[in-house]
Parts: sequence; structure tokens; C-alpha cells
Amino acid sequence: MTTLLWGVLPYVTFALLVAGLFWRHRYDRFGWTTRSSQVYESRLLNIASPAFHYGILFVLVGHLVGLFVPASWTDSLGVSEHTYHLFSLYGGTAAGALTVAGIVLLIYRRRTNAPVFRATTANDKLMYVVLLGAIVLGMVAKLTHVSGDGYDYRQSIAPWARSLFTLQPDLDRMAGVPVLYQIHAVVGMALIALVPYTRLVHMFSAPVQYLFRPYLVYRSRDPEQLGPRPERRGWEKAGS
Repeated sequence: MTTLLWGVLPYVTFALLVAGLFWRHRYDRFGWTTRSSQVYESRLLNIASPAFHYGILFVLVGHLVGLFVPASWTDSLGVSEHTYHLFSLYGGTAAGALTVAGIVLLIYRRRTNAPVFRATTANDKLMYVVLLGAIVLGMVAKLTHVSGDGYDYRQSIAPWARSLFTLQPDLDRMAGVPVLYQIHAVVGMALIALVPYTRLVHMFSAPVQYLFRPYLVYRSRDPEQLGPRPERRGWEKAGS
């Protein structure tokens, strides 16, 4: 079971992710969308969507830092283990709470608005369950180990995650990991595998190039260079 969960499942997850992205791009390019339902309801969506997206962005950044930034790097910056634990605890809990609030509002909106509910597919419902489960399990695991410096996952889960990229999974690192963290990791891998097959695929189409595009100037030129402005048709003076 240890080999299956921590030595095989991560690569199965990665294979499903890559294969799903290739399949969607090759055969379902018109379905590569969020299937926005804003046309049906926008008031609640304008609150829930930013809350979810900002929250999940902070959660993702926190996971990337926690898994792929070694403790020696933060120590060299003068960040003690206790300071890192407090930042991870309060920052991660706040980001998780914001994400959960956004998801709950999105689910409430889908269930109470008839047109939006009719546009909800079976894989949308599965995606919400897995996504909400992954976030809540992470928060519960974090809050269960709040005493002292908490559970130091940077000495177990993080080295295991980095070892996956060398194709030599360090299975021994996962031996003493608390059960809640293990369940959170498994549900997280299930979520990653589901991404290409749900509306979450749109995260790979984020318009990052928008940040680097040239400026667009929306203004008229100097009126003196334009000359006299012609009268608009349909606005002739009466009697002309």
C-alpha cells in the first residue's frame, strides 16, 4: 500500500493530467472553457468568484512554497521554524477559509438558481466534492497539529514530493506522516487528475500574456490635427 500510494499513484496522477490536457486540446478545444453562467446570475457570482479565485491562488502558492522551498532556504533568510509555522498556520487557514467561503457560495448559487442548476453537469458536482474535500482536509490537518511548531511536513512530505521529480520516490519519508495529511495528499492527487476533465482546465488558459502586451492608447488625437468635426447624420437642425 505504501508503494501504491506514494510510489505509483503520483505518476498515475501526472499521466492522467498530461493525457487529459492533450485530449482536451486535440479533440475538445471548444469545450476548453469555464462554461460561464454569468448570463443567468451575476450578483452573487461577483462575490463568490473573486473570493474563490483569490483564496485558491493563495492556497496554491502556500503549497508550492511548503513543498518545494527547503527549510534550509528559509533558515538562510533568517526565518525561524516557529515564525514559518505561524505564517503557515494563520495564512493557510485564512486562505482556506476564503476559498471554502467562495466554494460554498458558488454551490449555493448553483443549487438555488434554476437556470444555473440546469447547466450543472455530473462532473461539475464531482469536482466540487473533491475540491471542497481537499481544502477542508488540509485545514483540518493543519488545525489538528497547532501545538508548538505543529507538524513539520517539510521534513517528510516535502522531501517526498521533491523526490518524485528524480523518479526515485523516498517512500520512507511518508511512513510516519499523520493520517489526515495522508488523506489530504491522496485527495489532492485525485483533484489534480480530475483537472483536465472538468471546468478547472481553464486554469491552463489564464491570459498571462495580457500582463506583457503593449499598451493600448484609447484617446483621440489633438482636435487641431483632426480639423472640424463633421456633423452626425440624423442630427440635422430643424428646417435645414
